[in-house]
Formats: sequence, structure tokens, C-alpha cells
Amino acid sequence: MVKRKKINKISIGTRGSKLALWQAEWVKAEIQTIDPGIDVRLIKIKTTGDMILDVPLAQVGGKGLFVKEIEESILRNDIDIAVHSMKDVPTDFPVGLHLSAICEREDPRDAFISQVQSSKFKVQSFKDLPQGARIGTSSLRRSSQLLNMRPDLQITQLRGNLDTRLRKLDEGQFDAIILAAAGVKRLGLQDRITEILPFEVSLPAIGQGAIGIECRDDDEIINKIVGALNHKETSIAVRAERAFLRKLEGGCQVPIAAYARIEHRAEGKEQRAQNDSSLVTRHSLLIMDGLVGSVDGKRLVRGHIEGRPQDYESLGRRLAEDLLSRGAQEILAEVYNR
Repeated sequence: MVKRKKINKISIGTRGSKLALWQAEWVKAEIQTIDPGIDVRLIKIKTTGDMILDVPLAQVGGKGLFVKEIEESILRNDIDIAVHSMKDVPTDFPVGLHLSAICEREDPRDAFISQVQSSKFKVQSFKDLPQGARIGTSSLRRSSQLLNMRPDLQITQLRGNLDTRLRKLDEGQFDAIILAAAGVKRLGLQDRITEILPFEVSLPAIGQGAIGIECRDDDEIINKIVGALNHKETSIAVRAERAFLRKLEGGCQVPIAAYARIEHRAEGKEQRAQNDSSLVTRHSLLIMDGLVGSVDGKRLVRGHIEGRPQDYESLGRRLAEDLLSRGAQEILAEVYNR
């Protein structure tokens, strides 16, 4: 058991991309707001996913491509905490580590980004894409859903950081690219977004838009500090999505999507106003949509479930079981056989 009576320094492990560093800097600032006396340092760590850029993620295989090396650094006590994009975090953790906080979610949706010509978007929206348009994305989840609506599209693998992806678009390699809206907004590039795709077009990845903080489960002081950054509603929603993913035994490279959110009935709003606006009340409802798709987009199995927020684990599992019973089992078997 790691016990500290006082702490004056925290080391944060992070990937080296602009977005990862933005997220780590944000967590650093939040920690120093809680305790200005803590010296917070960032340590950049290169992960397997960062090193393999010439192969589609789905072909690399395995889970934790963007977190494994960082988790090893925590276990060696080289760093105290890791800051992750929740969509990159596997549902199972190494022994001794856990998710201490999930911070308030940014926009969870996908962003459609087209080329800019003469200060205007060349293509005004997803529905305006010409026949056979070239779309850049590294996500099987995205390509499955887009091909389901537009089988004529040419989906091309797009890897690299956000700047690299935008550069390839501007060079004319693609007619449009699809990115997570949260990352684009966090880096102040929201003006590049042509259109935010509705959930009916592209249901997001599990945990998309949320930042997670991982640390040793027996470090009481670190857990107390980091726990203050946990956003209850976001945490419940993301953990419901992760329960869904765990039941499907999927990873971030599989065409699986889910989005959970908490809605408050009218009679609950007044009660929340008298307390903390982030509290989940007895009038709250957890609503969740899930999807499993084939790689070619010809088959999509969708599901929807509602229930009490405190039942988030069982709701996620039940939604997964529903999809598995209606064809998702066969789709996933085909994906894994690839």
C-alpha cells in the first residue's frame, strides 16, 4: 500500500501529440488549481500506436496500442498518473492500475472536414459529397457507418496526428476527412469543421470526447487529488459504454459504437438546482444507443436502452446482449477472422 502524508510533485505520463499534450496540460492546470503547491511535470512517452504509422490500426491487432507503454511507466513508478483519451483505453487494466477519474466530456460527435478553396468549403456537407468521393479515416467504426449510407465512397486509411491529417486533406489526397470533433475543438481548430455529423450518421466511439486519468489503485493521496476531477455524469455514461464494449469483447479497432447520456426529467431539474448541477438524481434517466457493423457497411445492428443511471453496468451489458442476439455475434466473428 502506497501511503503518502504529503505530496509536492506529480508526474503525468502522456503521448507526445499536440492533442495529448493539450489534455495533459489541462489536467495539470486542474491539479494545480486544487493545490497550487504541487509541482506537476509532464513526461512524454511514445506508444506502439505512435510508432506504427504505415499500417491500419485494425491490422496491427491487440488492445492498448496507445496506452501500454504509459501503463508500464506507472507500474515502474516512473510516473504517477496517465492522461488518456478514453476512446483509446482498453476495458481491462493491468493488475495494480485503475481509472481514477473521467473528466467532463467535450463534444462526443464526429466532424466532417472538407477542403477549403477561396475561404469556402469545397463540399458543404456530407450529403453533398460527389459520387465516389475519397474519404480519409483510420476508423473501421466510421467507415462502416458511412459506407452503409454511401457505398460509393472510397474510404482510405488516414493515420498521423491532427496536423498531418489536415495537411493531407489540404494537399488534395482526400475530398474530406472524418475526425473526432472534441480534438479539433480542443486545439482551437473548430473553424475547419465543415459539419458535425449527427448520431444517426455516425455514432461515436466508446468514450469519445472524454479524458481519463489512470493511476495506481493503492496510492491514496494521488487518488484523492485526481478523484476531484471526476465528472459524475460523464463517468457514468462512459462506464456504461465501456460495459457494452467489454461484453462485446471489442477494442478500439473494431466497428463498434455507443453513446450514453443522462437526461433529467422536468421534476428533477429543481432538485438539482438546489444541489450540485452535476448530481444524478432519482429523476434521471440513462439513455444509450449502440451499434455493431460489418467492415463493408452492408450490415448494421443497432440497439437502444434506457434505465436508472446507477444500473449503468447492467444496462451496457444488456444492450450488448441484445445486439449479439440480433446478428452482431456473426458480424464480430467475421471481423476477428480478418
